[in-house]
Amino acid sequence: MFQANNVPIDIFLDSQLKRFIEAKEMTKMKQFNKAVLIGALSALTLATGLVQAQDIKIGLVAALTGQAAQSGEAITRGLTIAIDEINAKGGVLGKKLVLVKRDDESSPPKGVTAARELISNEKVTALFGGIDTPVSLAIVPIANQNKTPFIGAWAAGTNITKNGATPNYVFRVSAQDDLVDIALINYAMNTYKAKKPGLVLINNPWGESNERGLKAAAAAAKIDLAGIEKIELTDVDITPQLGRLKAAGADTLILVANPAPGAQMMKSRASMGWMVPVVSHWGISGGRFDELVGPTAGDVHFVQTYSFFSAPTPVSTKVMAALGKLYGVKSPADVMAPVGTANAYDAMQLLALAIEKAKSTDGDAVRQALEQVESYDGLIKKYKNPFGTPAHEALSPEDYVMVRYDGGKITPVK
Repeated sequence: MFQANNVPIDIFLDSQLKRFIEAKEMTKMKQFNKAVLIGALSALTLATGLVQAQDIKIGLVAALTGQAAQSGEAITRGLTIAIDEINAKGGVLGKKLVLVKRDDESSPPKGVTAARELISNEKVTALFGGIDTPVSLAIVPIANQNKTPFIGAWAAGTNITKNGATPNYVFRVSAQDDLVDIALINYAMNTYKAKKPGLVLINNPWGESNERGLKAAAAAAKIDLAGIEKIELTDVDITPQLGRLKAAGADTLILVANPAPGAQMMKSRASMGWMVPVVSHWGISGGRFDELVGPTAGDVHFVQTYSFFSAPTPVSTKVMAALGKLYGVKSPADVMAPVGTANAYDAMQLLALAIEKAKSTDGDAVRQALEQVESYDGLIKKYKNPFGTPAHEALSPEDYVMVRYDGGKITPVK
């Protein structure tokens, strides 16, 4: 229970109201003491603030500026639309949900600082995470140590959820690298008849996660890899890496990178005149990839967990209407970084169901309730016990779709 000066809030309010009434009576007797009335009003204002402080705070740590800012904006939109819907229906446990955002600038140290501040100072009930696997991996131990549910809405690193913690406070409504890697290898084989794909991977923990997954997927498919090349965030010429893959006989490129380094790879490919097919993880869709690449951006086919071009449902119709009202979105082609919007929207709805189920905002109670959520008819799919397994993964390869850039818009591959 909230208290004021160690007094329960209901008793505190009654006492201050009594003082206020007594002050008014003094006015009638022309003995009004302005100081008493001002003090009473100040106390009532304080009490009102305490009541408002009972709002349930939800934290977001994501890239809100920089190359991947579109991803942070998309996640923000998905969470905002879901929170508005929930609050319009009376909130959760009779309280309003409030989103509190922090910019990690795609930097693990800044993500750690933001997560600690949201947990310790803002007292958030749960945290949502953004695009970068290295940032999410840095936040995972903080979430587990502080018993604060951490829900990934984009970053796909396998070890984010498979982190070895018991109990595990990390959940995900997004793709998982191991599963995406299988999908990418299969797509390259089925669509481009690939027999010897080459890997181009960002040189960070996310790239390492996919290196393991792609090697395993290629071995399971009984095909050889032409080679594995690493790229850096600051690379401006990736011709040497591509040259080695071309010489090794790569018949397809599988790309795992965020927008800027991914765009540099495509520019180097074009400068070589090597029109080899490119299949990519979804990191390229978190920023201005198509603008940076230019005409060949549409050559890349990449994975998503949802397309707003899918057949309309009551939920998608509602979300599109909200996107139009709040952000001026007129068609599915206008949805910015759609995977962030879709994942975040469903994840927030699932969290709200868990808080209601727990009848509490206590972190451990919410964690247990998330594991027990039975069903939810969401935007991406109809969920059945989405977090019931130790992996805490709500989505599966059956939820993946392949898309491409078409005139600056992300559209399904036909």
